[in-house]
Amino acid sequence: MRTFLTSRPARGALLLASLAFLAAPGSSQQGSGPIARYTIDAGTMSGMAAMAGGGGGMGAAMSMMMGGGNKPMHELVLRLGSTRAPASGAPAAEHFMPAGAGLGASVPLVTPRIASSEDQPMPGERPKGRLLIYWGCSATVGAGQPVVIDFAKVARGQMPPGLYMTGASIPQEWQVRASNSKTYGDWPNGQTRKTVSANSSLLGDHRIAGNYSPDIAFNLKQDFMPAITGSARQIAGGATILSWNSLPQATGYYAWTFGAQENGDMVWWASSASQAFGGPVWDWMSPAAVQKMIAQKIVMPPSQTSCTVPAAVTQAGGEMLMGSLYAYGPEADFAYPPRPADPKMAWKPEWIARVRYRANTMWMLNGPDMGSMMSQAADDEDDAPARQVPKKKKKCGGGLGGMLGGAMGVGC
Repeated sequence: MRTFLTSRPARGALLLASLAFLAAPGSSQQGSGPIARYTIDAGTMSGMAAMAGGGGGMGAAMSMMMGGGNKPMHELVLRLGSTRAPASGAPAAEHFMPAGAGLGASVPLVTPRIASSEDQPMPGERPKGRLLIYWGCSATVGAGQPVVIDFAKVARGQMPPGLYMTGASIPQEWQVRASNSKTYGDWPNGQTRKTVSANSSLLGDHRIAGNYSPDIAFNLKQDFMPAITGSARQIAGGATILSWNSLPQATGYYAWTFGAQENGDMVWWASSASQAFGGPVWDWMSPAAVQKMIAQKIVMPPSQTSCTVPAAVTQAGGEMLMGSLYAYGPEADFAYPPRPADPKMAWKPEWIARVRYRANTMWMLNGPDMGSMMSQAADDEDDAPARQVPKKKKKCGGGLGGMLGGAMGVGC
């Protein structure tokens, strides 16, 4: 999890630091594998995730836009990592897209600059408040809940005992990062303002070419996933039932909620049946990884279309309780040369490429359902010319870190 905070809100900065062990994806070292690795993360967002233009993977800056009315929004994240240095000059690479993507002939994969120490947040005032952690689909909470993280104690180096020892471990699959690549490039970036529209399609031929990797080419036959929608309904006793439409491509589901009180307390709940939190569940995951997490009761199976949030969570979270739901999708893998049919034959590809899909939605836990919110968004858009448009605020980073920062009013 990455986010950038000002020095003023020490409580928010410490919250993110104390959650790093739960949310930060691991980074593997570059080994003797292929020269180039390429990943495409394709998402479909609905509800408040689409309305706010957020909800991306951990630390990733997403390029997206509203499709208008009640249409979902698409997101696309491209990453190229190579063991080579540029053949000449500065690193340069492009992804040549099919016409249906609506992004022109290509998009640039830009090598980001390395942040200096001057860009890092400075420590601030001693934080106050607590984080209350709950888990499990049930009207009532199980034994040992909530786990309480006191920010003042964390600032003194005191973490809750046993917080990492209970529940199943969450595996971290290989990823393409600047930290595990000799040369790296990604998109979206500041070099272009192109955005993925609600009507964009990924179907067709893709080619990636640059001066630090071999050419990569493949034909993609899987498009963006359909949108996931649903509702949150409070029942007698204070618990809340989450329900959603079943997606044929979904391999599993994961839900979580977050709320913040004026007294500084925050509430975090996850649908996992065990006390297991981690970065991969907020990312794109392979069907194999999802299957393992279903067996460990971290992720809900694709046959499940509802989950109950305990009454204690809604009571502790107050009115401003945000809900989020992920539907993990299929994966497409490519390599050159292709893997031999005979497993005994040696295989060292020049490049490998991976495409993953996901759908997610966000909503206020006991507010209007997602369909109503999207209809309201369309009405607001129609009325926009008659209203004074307020000045846009600076956006926070994507993912949980940005959402927490925004929810706490701590800046970006």
